[in-house]
Amino acid sequence: MQVVGYDTREEPALLLATAGAVSRQPLSRGTELAYALGERHCAGTIEDGSHHACERPEAPYCPLHTTPWSVASNRDSEDPHAIYLAAFAPRTFKVGVTRLWRLDARLEEQGADRAAHVRTVPDGRVAREIESEIAAAIDGGERVRVATKIRGLHRTVEEGRWNDLLDDFDPIATFQFEYDLGLGSRPVVATIAAGTVIGTKGRILALDRAGTAYAVDLRDLLGYELLEGTDGRALQASLDAFE
Repeated sequence: MQVVGYDTREEPALLLATAGAVSRQPLSRGTELAYALGERHCAGTIEDGSHHACERPEAPYCPLHTTPWSVASNRDSEDPHAIYLAAFAPRTFKVGVTRLWRLDARLEEQGADRAAHVRTVPDGRVAREIESEIAAAIDGGERVRVATKIRGLHRTVEEGRWNDLLDDFDPIATFQFEYDLGLGSRPVVATIAAGTVIGTKGRILALDRAGTAYAVDLRDLLGYELLEGTDGRALQASLDAFE
């Protein structure tokens, strides 16, 4: 059984493949996961609901199963695009573009805390030009690292700074997302698939294990073979302790 994908929207789940068949491992709050991580290799592809395995050692994807960003973006460049601002707790801001019809999904995939749709343009080329201009003008960029998002999982957005940023725009719509993780302190970063699900925020999975909260980047699980039974490795339980 291999981790071959993940779904981060209304019903978060890991996508698991066994002999070509794809199943969902729910990641809803309270779900108990009890998997150890085995070998890792290319996650292959999913087409029409079936998994096509790849044994190449590169993970999460080998060059054969990696689509360059430029190819993907050129393919949809004629669609109307939304330009948006997104906020990640406590004070990280970014500008981004996406096809207009995917705006809500894109914001949820990123785990944004706040967002604002600020422009609609006819195609992807124009959108990316404006994105670069806005990125140069604001105290932010076009990408936010997962590590930065994890550092703010237990925090809230500094509303004053967010509102100051929006003062320079006339938003078409604004969004506020709630993830209800209830974390009182920063979780420990780990690559594990065992524990009680606290919740998800974009592609970040929060797990409770032996009283310690862990943050897992779901992309870091792609390609792993899963074995039944809790991983027996020692895990950091705090800044200076191990379980």
